[in-house]
Amino acid sequence: MVFAAAVLAAGLVPATASASPSLPARPDDQVVVVDCFMEAQVRPSKFLIACGDGNSGLTELEWSSWGPRSAVASGLNVVNDCKPYCAAGTFRSYPVNVRLERPETWEKDPGQQRYGQLHLSFPGSRPEHLPPEVTYKLWG
Repeated sequence: MVFAAAVLAAGLVPATASASPSLPARPDDQVVVVDCFMEAQVRPSKFLIACGDGNSGLTELEWSSWGPRSAVASGLNVVNDCKPYCAAGTFRSYPVNVRLERPETWEKDPGQQRYGQLHLSFPGSRPEHLPPEVTYKLWG
């Protein structure tokens, strides 16, 4: 329960958890990113990376492009420093450049393409446990 409270306090609830008028309706041929609730998103303003514990997410995402091969945004990576342990840790924000890549068929909806990879690059400070660039395989 502590993790859920921390996630809510940090504003890391995925875009599907609250109505957002800034998310356009998705055309059937548009590539999506799948959130922690297995919902298709297009240009979300927030995206939870650590679905299991809520200790890392993206906020304030501003998308400069969203296309058939990739999507590019800038925003903040909000990460729990887990010091002295995660339940008592502090969420810290780091400027980040985001790139969604590798569209593939979404198993839940075989007629829909979803991005299969999330790439983050930190132009300045970053979480101490991460290198300047990190790539995650997205599930869905």
